[in-house]
Amino acid sequence: MFELGGVATRRQDLLELALATRLVFLCHAATVSMREGGFPDPDEAVDDAGRDQARALTLRPAPQRVFTAPSLAARQTVEMLGLDAAVESALADIDHGVWRGRGLAEIHAEQPEALMGWIADPADGAPGGEAFAAVIARVGAWIDAQAASDDRILAVTHQPVMRAALVHVLDIPPAAAFRIDIAPLAQLTLSFNRQWRFQSLTA
Repeated sequence: MFELGGVATRRQDLLELALATRLVFLCHAATVSMREGGFPDPDEAVDDAGRDQARALTLRPAPQRVFTAPSLAARQTVEMLGLDAAVESALADIDHGVWRGRGLAEIHAEQPEALMGWIADPADGAPGGEAFAAVIARVGAWIDAQAASDDRILAVTHQPVMRAALVHVLDIPPAAAFRIDIAPLAQLTLSFNRQWRFQSLTA
């Protein structure tokens, strides 16, 4: 969570520290494709504004273990936060297939019907890419593997992964997850005490 100061924040910190397991998903800092609309490439870097925003972010309480998606943007975000992280393949962005690294406007000009079909039902994934159900399965398995830990865990990752985490923990329809806006550097906090619980989603 952001460092806001005051009694309310200190009480929240104490509550979170008392939880058996605290798992925070952090969306990586902004990239050009996030701002302009497109399907990111794993090698896409954080842009200048995203870099400044990441360096200004303070995490409270500090994580004890940190994991990162393999993408360049996620690893750069970890570096800008001054942290060390283990690369975790389960946190990788959804595979965008043949649309990887391409903008929405470009795809619309060449394949308008295919793009409109994806917009109507993104759960099937981009052509040649990964279905959202597969993301839910791998992310859910990774989340459940963290339940035995008593640590405060930070996972720097991507918007689709955070949506998959919400589907897994809240048992909501996958289609509902696509109606949840997740901004760059948004934080999704989960806790485990006999079962996983949703704590907050903050921008």
